[in-house]
Amino acid sequence: MTQQQQQGLQGPTPDDRPHPTGRRNSHGERIDPDTEAEQHPRTAVISALVENEPGVLSRVSGLFSRRQFNIESLTVGPTTVDGHARITLVVEETDAGIDQAKKQLKKLTPAIAVGELGTNAVRAELVLLKVRGEEPDKVHAITQMYEGQTLDAGPRTITVQITGDQRKIDDAIDAFRQFGIIEIARTGQTALARGDTPTTPGESPGESATATDDNQTLNYDD
Repeated sequence: MTQQQQQGLQGPTPDDRPHPTGRRNSHGERIDPDTEAEQHPRTAVISALVENEPGVLSRVSGLFSRRQFNIESLTVGPTTVDGHARITLVVEETDAGIDQAKKQLKKLTPAIAVGELGTNAVRAELVLLKVRGEEPDKVHAITQMYEGQTLDAGPRTITVQITGDQRKIDDAIDAFRQFGIIEIARTGQTALARGDTPTTPGESPGESATATDDNQTLNYDD
């Protein structure tokens, strides 16, 4: 007779109870071994409306670093509301990892609302390219082809600015490689929902955002 039976406790003994199988991932979530092979990472754009206070960016980046999320880019800037800032994160994770990232992000005290943008969102980034200036006419032609702007031109170097979506930026960088890229600075993506759809839940242009449920997370699909 087991100690549990001697004490008159109901239910199966510890040895008879079901035990979970599968390993845990880097975020502490248990992975079903039957579906683990089906988990493929994807790129997601997460927009967070936060209180614009000292240290908020370091708290967000620290959170993602501790959780070992794969951040492709992070941008931050003020909104139309005084005291608010918008953080745009591009992450590459499985669906479970992306959901976990949104849940962890909305738990931060400065977070007002968190949303994942759909593939039809308006996205853009900026890149500054400093290239060798031996062929200024050709550099100018490529700059015009990508609707860019020349910011500085000298006898040895030319610095141009290109804005657009990720594919346009990637193509422009490849085109400028023929001249020899000396330095490059790239902002990473920032994004807004298309049309009158709010980028984060409950947000209205020029007004303070209040989510219908405290710090809720919405996923804006196509």
